Amino acid sequence: MKDTQALDAFSALGHPTRLAIFRTLSSVAPRPIPAGELAQTTETPPSTLSSHLQVLERSGLIVSQRRSRQILYALDIEGARDLVDFLTRDCCGGRPDICGTLPRKAAS
Repeated sequence: MKDTQALDAFSALGHPTRLAIFRTLSSVAPRPIPAGELAQTTETPPSTLSSHLQVLERSGLIVSQRRSRQILYALDIEGARDLVDFLTRDCCGGRPDICGTLPRKAAS
């Protein structure tokens, strides 16, 4: 993940509603959730939910898929892993004995 991508993701998560959406999708991943259920769970009016979802999708943290008349949203697991990896890449000077169980991607 490049710095600009990480900044987009951090900016997206910097809003309380978007953070709530991200955490909700993280908690049920990989299962997708209909937009209406997300609106209800996060107590977000549907009229503003779509703009928050667009920001999260553009930042690479969530994905959407259409099923008939419904749009379902899910955590973009790879995007979330990339962000965690970006945050922990240089942690503890790369010494896993200090970092312990912090999630790490396979060396690429």
